[in-house]
Amino acid sequence: MRARIALLVLPVATALAGGCASVPETITTRAQAPGVELAEYRGDRSQAEKDKAESKSVEKQDGKNKDAGEKKENGDAEAEKGKPEKKEKKPPKALFEWAVGPEVAEKPEQEDRIITDRPDFTEASVTVGQGRVQLEAGYTYYRDRAAGATRVTQTYPEALLRVGVLSDWLELRLGSTYEHSRTTAFGQITEHLSGCDDLYLGTKVALTEQKAHLPETAIIFQATLPTAAGPLSAGKVLPGINLLFGWDVVPDFLTVGGSFQGNRVVDDTGHGYIEFAQSLTIGYQLTRQFGAFTEWFAFYPASAIAPDVTSQHYFNGGFSYLVTPDFQLDIRAGWGLNHHADDFFAGAGFAVRY
Repeated sequence: MRARIALLVLPVATALAGGCASVPETITTRAQAPGVELAEYRGDRSQAEKDKAESKSVEKQDGKNKDAGEKKENGDAEAEKGKPEKKEKKPPKALFEWAVGPEVAEKPEQEDRIITDRPDFTEASVTVGQGRVQLEAGYTYYRDRAAGATRVTQTYPEALLRVGVLSDWLELRLGSTYEHSRTTAFGQITEHLSGCDDLYLGTKVALTEQKAHLPETAIIFQATLPTAAGPLSAGKVLPGINLLFGWDVVPDFLTVGGSFQGNRVVDDTGHGYIEFAQSLTIGYQLTRQFGAFTEWFAFYPASAIAPDVTSQHYFNGGFSYLVTPDFQLDIRAGWGLNHHADDFFAGAGFAVRY
């Protein structure tokens, strides 16, 4: 009996012992569970593609930003190119500016070339410029016939030294000439004079530049000093003032200028009086090198007592040739328009700038 019970208990104990141990888990291979593994693989791949897409999107956006930046830089560069270059403000060529008149565009910079006070009677309404030295000289022949007498006068070298100082609008002037005069009547010499005239000193101030119809203006404060000898000298200081004006009417072709003067002078008896002078000149630029002018000028004595001292009117014209921007040649000729004016005069000269 006990043996049977033992035989029955042994298998049961073995079974219980095996059940208490644990049931081994099922080992699953890829072939056995394809759905789970594929899902995980697809999930990893999808995430990688997303990352890659995001990376491309960032790179594309960076590329767009870079292109936009380059376009902006190029656009800014083009805009800068399109803008007019800022020019350095140059020193003023005139002491004042016109406060009235229409607004005008800035003038294009003109060629730097010599501008002279000769050969016409009207001086230029500009100065030579700071640091510039300009020498003008020439020769003039005068002839006048009255009451059976003929007077011939020759002047040379008519030297005028112009020096720009301190600024472009200020100029100092120094002039001197030699005069030779001879008067004949009925074949006999009745008067003969020769020697240097009184020394001329002056200061030219450029007042304004041209603004539309408002003229370019300048003023000369001048005087002669009694440096000559004998009848060629006035014997005293004779001050004067000269107001100049001009317009550039047709650029590079036509200019108009003029002057008003008032000077102290003396007659042959030593009596002093004021002599006013007025002029109007028209300049023509025929070519880059050839120029021409026509001019009227006159003298009006005030408070003179000598009977032969009256107003004198003249007309003259001439040509100039610009050899270089700093050297010019000129010729001129003119005629008196009334009885007390000299009958005829002609001359030639040059101007050089340093």
